[in-house]
Amino acid sequence: MNTNKNRVYRLKGRTAPLSYILNSRHSRRKPLLHFDGKRQRALRYASNQESPFEDEQDQNAVLEPVIFEDGMLFVSTENPVLQKFLECHPGNGSIFEEVDDERDASVEVEQMDWQLEAQIAAKDLDINALEIVARIGLGLNPDNMSTAELKRDVRLYAKNSPEEFLEILNDPELDIIALASNLMDQRLLVLKNKNRDIYYNLDGNKKKLMTIPFGEDPIPTLVSFFKTDEGIEVMRTLEKLIEE
Repeated sequence: MNTNKNRVYRLKGRTAPLSYILNSRHSRRKPLLHFDGKRQRALRYASNQESPFEDEQDQNAVLEPVIFEDGMLFVSTENPVLQKFLECHPGNGSIFEEVDDERDASVEVEQMDWQLEAQIAAKDLDINALEIVARIGLGLNPDNMSTAELKRDVRLYAKNSPEEFLEILNDPELDIIALASNLMDQRLLVLKNKNRDIYYNLDGNKKKLMTIPFGEDPIPTLVSFFKTDEGIEVMRTLEKLIEE
């Protein structure tokens, strides 16, 4: 690492405490180790030492706390040992990270590209596609919504969650997922027994269709069933009822 520059570090996470003390020395209770490619080495920050590794420090080490104030920590070029300590710290990347303006700008540009692509795609959706995205992505029942409301909610979804929106739009099983959601919305299929079973809810058929495996959701389970030989026939029959 080139230490010939000032560096700024920040705590990761949505909220940061007013003051956060980073673990700055190895102990049995709180291990602080760095693997150098050959072995695990104990880390210890001492302001009067030239190395952050305990086995390279003398007996006169002056230990100091490493404190993030308001989630931030500034380390000047005059303190290369602390910069090296933070580089080797196992919390680097999980507890804290170095502020990198170029990297952050690249991430923002990438996110803006996703948003632009998603919003353009959302603008061009026809009414059927709008209804599908509303059902799958937003969990809405479009039967109770106006076209203007659908357009607004789907475009906001594309803006706020562009990657998720595009993933749904590009899903090869999109039509089957939409059909499964529509069947549940229109209550042609219903959940019973504490949402463990799916039943037909037709005028002449109230029989059990299938049991949902433990820990799985009804829609993905139904989609998987519709792709089987038996399920294809059931899907075609139910699809005709929707069209009617």
